[in-house]
Amino acid sequence: MSLLKEIILQIFFALIPFVAFNIYYRDKIRNYSQTFILLTSSLCLFLAMTFASNVVDGVIFDIRYVIMFFGLVYGGVQTGIILLVEFVIYRLYLGGEGMPVAMIILACTFSLSLLFYKLYKANYRRTFVTFLAGIAFSVIPLVLTYSFFPNDVKEHLAYHLVVIPMQNSLGTWLLLTLFGKSVADKEMFIRHAQNEKIETMSHVAASLAHEVRNPLTAVKGFLKLIQEDHKHLPKLEQYINICLGEVQRTELILSEYLSISKPLTARHEVINFSEQLYVIREVMSPYANMHNVELEVHAPDSPVPVLANPDEIKQVLVNFIKNAVEACSEVSDAKVILRLSSEEDRVVLKIKDNGIGMTESQMKRLGSIYFSTKSNGTGLGLTYSYQVIHAMGGTVTVASKPGAGTKFTLIFPEAEQVG
Repeated sequence: MSLLKEIILQIFFALIPFVAFNIYYRDKIRNYSQTFILLTSSLCLFLAMTFASNVVDGVIFDIRYVIMFFGLVYGGVQTGIILLVEFVIYRLYLGGEGMPVAMIILACTFSLSLLFYKLYKANYRRTFVTFLAGIAFSVIPLVLTYSFFPNDVKEHLAYHLVVIPMQNSLGTWLLLTLFGKSVADKEMFIRHAQNEKIETMSHVAASLAHEVRNPLTAVKGFLKLIQEDHKHLPKLEQYINICLGEVQRTELILSEYLSISKPLTARHEVINFSEQLYVIREVMSPYANMHNVELEVHAPDSPVPVLANPDEIKQVLVNFIKNAVEACSEVSDAKVILRLSSEEDRVVLKIKDNGIGMTESQMKRLGSIYFSTKSNGTGLGLTYSYQVIHAMGGTVTVASKPGAGTKFTLIFPEAEQVG
């Protein structure tokens, strides 16, 4: 039983990066960073060595080789070298008669780790490379420990033949496989979310193209009048002002559309949520008009500050409004109402439509990846929106009944001031 406990404890330490990734990056629209790999690997290495297993005083065993190989694969050579230095310093501090052989084992395993790292990054049969690395991290310590302490190995043969190979080979396979799967899933989600954004913006662009024709037609008509007889037009200045107004309005709509459709940035700042809401109304009104849906926005005249990424919050609003418009596009007197308010230290946005509504089971699955109430939808738009809102410290609730419309309530922490 004690041997099993040793294995479980070391395997737990080995899985710290995997667990930390799924917690920290759960609501983030980005993948792991080199800094994340370095920090989690360093913590894991420190804990594994601090609570290492041993059957002879001064000779300790842990999953250090697994962690350093993991650091190389996902953090690069620089991360691997930093982990190597950490191990050497801490192992010298721990001391004991097993320290010299530990340094020799490390030199051998780290050299092999560099080779396995190159094979792994070259996509050369990664499962086989992982398996081979686990075997090497089990055999090398066993052989070298036997060379220096043959009697100790013979006396505790079960420990050296079961515990060490088990924790090294199983730890390597579990950590790299599970972490690799999580990273691949996150990358796939990010890629599909970007594709969903492109598709959403293409739909909005189609409605904008239709909407832009109206002011351009008016401008064209007035310019023709001016061209034909500009000297005798009693309202020449008025016509020019109308043309300029229509051009400016068109320019505003197109510039806001371009700002939403551009790639997301990582900046966060205090923004006026009320102002953002009116900006998005200008962009989404043509889309609502194309579907015969009335779009209303009610927001305070005073600033409503929230700390957010302006690009992300615009995309979230586009996603919710687009879904609401499509939900009531086949309903007579279709209407989507957005109502923004500031309540104590929080900002509340209610998005209500009188569309087809949803069942209780559909509401429970909203925000889940690849779930959509539309037959041709992927659900990634709302999944992305939910993650952005949660990352801001906000919440989303929904109330709906089939045939009675839907109301989303988005709640955000209020910021101190508008930048």
